[in-house]
Amino acid sequence: MSTPASVLIVGASAAGLSTAEALRRHGYQGRLTLLDAERHQPYDRPPLSKQILAGAWEPSRARLRADAQLEALRAEFVLGEPAVALDAAARAVTTASGRVLRGDAAVIATGMTPCRLPGQDGLAGVHVLRGLDDALALREDLTAAERLVVVGEGVLGAETAATARTMGLDVTLAGMGHTLLGDQLGDVVGTMLIRTHTERGVRLRLGSVVEGLTGAGGRVTGVRLATGELLPADAVVVAIGSRPATGWLADSGLTVTDGVDCDSRCRAAEGVYAVGDVASWEHEGLGRRLRLENRTNATEQAQVVAANILGADRPYTPIPYFWTDQYDVKIQAHGLPSAAAEVDIAEGDPAQHRFTARYIEGGQVTGVLGWNMAKQARLLRQQVLGRRQPAQPFAPA
Repeated sequence: MSTPASVLIVGASAAGLSTAEALRRHGYQGRLTLLDAERHQPYDRPPLSKQILAGAWEPSRARLRADAQLEALRAEFVLGEPAVALDAAARAVTTASGRVLRGDAAVIATGMTPCRLPGQDGLAGVHVLRGLDDALALREDLTAAERLVVVGEGVLGAETAATARTMGLDVTLAGMGHTLLGDQLGDVVGTMLIRTHTERGVRLRLGSVVEGLTGAGGRVTGVRLATGELLPADAVVVAIGSRPATGWLADSGLTVTDGVDCDSRCRAAEGVYAVGDVASWEHEGLGRRLRLENRTNATEQAQVVAANILGADRPYTPIPYFWTDQYDVKIQAHGLPSAAAEVDIAEGDPAQHRFTARYIEGGQVTGVLGWNMAKQARLLRQQVLGRRQPAQPFAPA
């Protein structure tokens, strides 16, 4: 494919913006258009559940780029316009207002849509946390609330509970898993996170099914568990996962399963690419399809997508990475840690709240993790994935 005269990017958050910036860095001089359903200039999402929610940052501090930097990008930003349809063959996107935007190449970077509990949209005080407006609305409720219930034991639920507890709220977290972040990091780390939260006063109701919400006068009053227990609440955060934002791609001509199906070059069709949380691509190093939901992936994948739009032929083969900050705990995870893996402590001591761990499956190191040891975990990542030698006993340098 020759260099496209125009590129249309649907989604102007980290993945979409990084794709546009990478195109310009590679010398692309054509027309760039970024379309996004949100009205805000591009902003960072990780601070939403922490600094923005706590009020430590003004919303403007979460912006990814200053006005001058966005102007230097020489791109048209079409904000507050949701995409509702794509004709992949024509690379044409229709917006909710009926506007049709076209590009010689198109990039899908629409991210995720949070899951909701039945009946939650009819009750004030029940929140999801995906965008900046979500975070500001939740913060407003929390400043007037005393009791918060968080539904969901994953990263977002645990981070939100931690932030709310540092704000002085009475916090209860309910989730179906038996540990915190168990699906992502397994029982060893999950059990340590349980201790971290309970020591700070969070009440946990793990292994619990949420049966529904209670309310009075149109406002939430509590969360009812299948056991019959009622968790009183002035506000509720629903953090039970997200789905790739692909509903607008029906009849687009693309294959959509768990995200937009792409080849190893992040290409969904001729001239159409996907990047970030929404992209499901073939990882040649792992020999499997992968979709990653984190900030680092959004930026790294964008570099490959931009290069391939301009004629490169590069597979995207990252070592996956994500981090989470909760209270004074900073966790970095490289590779694909899982609940099924055997975990061994490589350095440090969990009792001292500083250690690294390796996740081993089938004799291979599939993931490494640092608990308040970011540098050491980064050094360990060389053992992860694609290096087909058996795991060896670890000896610190």
